[in-house]
Amino acid sequence: MARKYFGTDGIRGKANEGNMTAEVAMRVGMAAAKHFTRGDHQHRVVIGKDTRLSGYMLEPALASGFISLGMDVIMVGPMPTPAVAMLTRSLRADLGVMISASHNPFQDNGLKLFGPDGYKLSDEIELEIERRMDNGYADHLVPSERLGRAQRLKNAVGRYMEFAKNTFPKHLSLDGLKIVVDCANGAAYRTAPSVLWELGAEVVAVGVSPNGKNINDQCGSTCPELICETVVLHDADIGIALDGDADRLIICDEKGRIIDGDQLMATVAKHMKETGVLRGDAVVATIMSNLGLEKYLHSIGVNLIRTQVGDRYVVEAMRERNLNLGGEQSGHIVLSDFATTGDGLIAALQILSVLVATGKPVSEVCNSYQPYPQLLKNVRYLHGTDPLAHSRVKAAIRDGENRLNDSGRVVIRKSGTEPVIRVMAEGQDDTLIATVVNDIVATVETLSA
Repeated sequence: MARKYFGTDGIRGKANEGNMTAEVAMRVGMAAAKHFTRGDHQHRVVIGKDTRLSGYMLEPALASGFISLGMDVIMVGPMPTPAVAMLTRSLRADLGVMISASHNPFQDNGLKLFGPDGYKLSDEIELEIERRMDNGYADHLVPSERLGRAQRLKNAVGRYMEFAKNTFPKHLSLDGLKIVVDCANGAAYRTAPSVLWELGAEVVAVGVSPNGKNINDQCGSTCPELICETVVLHDADIGIALDGDADRLIICDEKGRIIDGDQLMATVAKHMKETGVLRGDAVVATIMSNLGLEKYLHSIGVNLIRTQVGDRYVVEAMRERNLNLGGEQSGHIVLSDFATTGDGLIAALQILSVLVATGKPVSEVCNSYQPYPQLLKNVRYLHGTDPLAHSRVKAAIRDGENRLNDSGRVVIRKSGTEPVIRVMAEGQDDTLIATVVNDIVATVETLSA
């Protein structure tokens, strides 16, 4: 069944247009409330948001939808996405909603939904909510005496901060470390610097002055130049860059060099393997993770299991196999011993614990393998067409795979939010990789000319 609202990570779009209007948000609230109303208890939902201006529009619209079907609303204000997932479980809520477009610019926004267990919803539940959204609610609105109530949870920030701090080993401290943290003017602008300082670090915080329009603007994990420059300027030990909703991170070493999610997974996997806590001797990543990561993990006795792109699919594979480490190259790191979704701050704390335990600099600890050269290009196509079904595109992809043979691979996928094909190839030969990607891109472009 084709999706009308949900993409790879909830519903996302330009604020006050299309699928991201107050009216759609209210219908999401009503449909989700109906789906998750089970039993006679007073149902409740946790709603968090990042720092986008449009959050002021979407938050009350969502709340109205839930309240109209008799569900109480607990609003926690600007909070990281993983904090909303944690609070949904902690408060015994029936579901949670995060209002955020993650790493996108402030003009965009989105809705991420969590079930009562704190996990993102399955495809099946999302499709059911979509069906309910378009079927009207005249028969489901509760009588006036059964309307829900809304309240703000005043200690939400403190709850999450204590939760995050408790994931750091009790016998260790961040004393003596100078840490630069870039919060992207987003959801973690209050929590991340405070947690790091309370654990003993000297903290240099940037991207902590949100104004509704500067989230992810020349800062955060999608613009790591700021964190690299600031680390060098302050002679810091490490830089931690979060994205707008703080569910992912990118790190830079003491020399100002970027370290991506694949290297972070390798570092954590090695440490967990050596300490005997890596379940199943396996890590889950997506089809986009570097081939170098896969070969490195195999060299230390760890299997790599790949899924389609999206941290939700990583988590699903982890749950199916009872594994406790997974993630994405983009910096979503999922540590299921602590959290139900990617958490940039908690992942950073695990990296920091390895640094403290080894006494080595980031440049040594977080460079476990040499990545294979990798090239990714996006190519637009005409709405309503499917380039991947065309014989010429199929032939170009097959030709690229044959040319790389066993020395590399080609990954082709459609964007979940726009008419774009993402073409990626990796291998040992930069020139060959570029040729393979450019040939496939050119073939798709000829169909849209």
